[in-house]
Amino acid sequence: MPSSIPKFTDAKTAACLLTELGEEFAVVRNLSHVFPPYDIYPLAPACTHVANGLKAAVMDMDGTTTTTEPLCINALETMVGRISGRIADPEWAGLDPDQDYPHIIGNSSTRHVEYLLQTYLETINPTNFMEALVHAAAWTLGFSQDASRVHDLESMLSVLGIASLKSDHRFLALTQLPRHDGEAEKKAIATLALEISHAYPANDFPRLTRAGVEIYYQRYHELLSAVAAADGAPLPKHLRAPSDGLLIQPMPGIGVFLALISGLLGDEAGECYEALAAHLHVNEVPHPDAAQGKLKLERLGKHFAAQPAKVALVTSSIAYEAEVVLGEVFRQLLEDLSHWGLSAEVKTRLAGRFASPATFYDAIITASDSCEMRLKPHRDLYSLALGRLGLHPEEFGDVAGFEDSESGTIAIRAAGISVSCALPFHMTSGHAFEAATHTCPGGLPQVMLAEQCFLPQD
Repeated sequence: MPSSIPKFTDAKTAACLLTELGEEFAVVRNLSHVFPPYDIYPLAPACTHVANGLKAAVMDMDGTTTTTEPLCINALETMVGRISGRIADPEWAGLDPDQDYPHIIGNSSTRHVEYLLQTYLETINPTNFMEALVHAAAWTLGFSQDASRVHDLESMLSVLGIASLKSDHRFLALTQLPRHDGEAEKKAIATLALEISHAYPANDFPRLTRAGVEIYYQRYHELLSAVAAADGAPLPKHLRAPSDGLLIQPMPGIGVFLALISGLLGDEAGECYEALAAHLHVNEVPHPDAAQGKLKLERLGKHFAAQPAKVALVTSSIAYEAEVVLGEVFRQLLEDLSHWGLSAEVKTRLAGRFASPATFYDAIITASDSCEMRLKPHRDLYSLALGRLGLHPEEFGDVAGFEDSESGTIAIRAAGISVSCALPFHMTSGHAFEAATHTCPGGLPQVMLAEQCFLPQD
């Protein structure tokens, strides 16, 4: 082998280089328009515990920190319903949880849309697709709160050769209306869709995907806008939210975990035992009894009070989406804080840190820090997080990563983090977690009570 890595090499030399990089590798499939079709990542050696203590925790948002999957499913299902014309059909059961959910949770939005377009390709009605696209374009240009979404939408219209739509007076009228369910609006959309029907990318799957992504994002951002405006109140019925009106909720134990490893609970950590144990009991996960469990939590509380860990949130959502979602999560954490059995002093301390995500996290990494082509299972977002936290490769053994999806656990290991914890819940229980060094179906309560936050064992 050469002493330095060659800039250009042949397959034989490349194989030798791979041999030097480790024993486990992940093969990551790229998006359909990217060369090469696959990337190969060496994975950090698997470890069950952090080497010298937990210096940092890097955590996913959707499915790990918060339950936003209902929001994503709503948007993806709406997209499929609109482009197939089945959105108003009371007999349509929607997406199949067993068939579809494993493929539309935990990856990039483009990957999710690709899967659904491939799976339901024969049901797509070109007329309905173009109507959905006109609707999505009008809402996004008129009401999106994120400049990058507007830019991507305009770029997509140019790629399809229909940028002139933006100057059509009928279309401009639609951009002034947040809802397009009146008869006049439906007629205008149908007329415009017919006039641009030639742009339907029937035989160009990458362009079909790009247009589908815009239809998906319109619904997703419409839901986010409603959540932000509601400030905890139930959402309007036309958004088809769950019965309690909440599309975003904190995952069980997330507030306690964040407070614990940040050193905010101290001696009072044991007071959180009952809530954590109740979750494990419901999920039939073994856990210590009250006396032992409280003692373990107290020890953890004292440890992290003396050696608090840094915390980074790492999400494939763009910055605007993360801002709305995390804002709602921390609003609910603050609201729930009054029910925690803690002293007034500790509650006050927690309230100050939980005042906003920006106040709490040491780093927040979103898709806006990278690009759609480099999201999980690529390592980029987690590598950015490690850099933002000021950690060097020799310290990665003191970091634990937390994800609910297969792609996320791969991204953690590919970034050089040896402790990769899978936190599957009902929507990701079917994922394969070979890259994970721990799989905790009891979520973060199990991480704290049963795994002791992966600290070195005595």
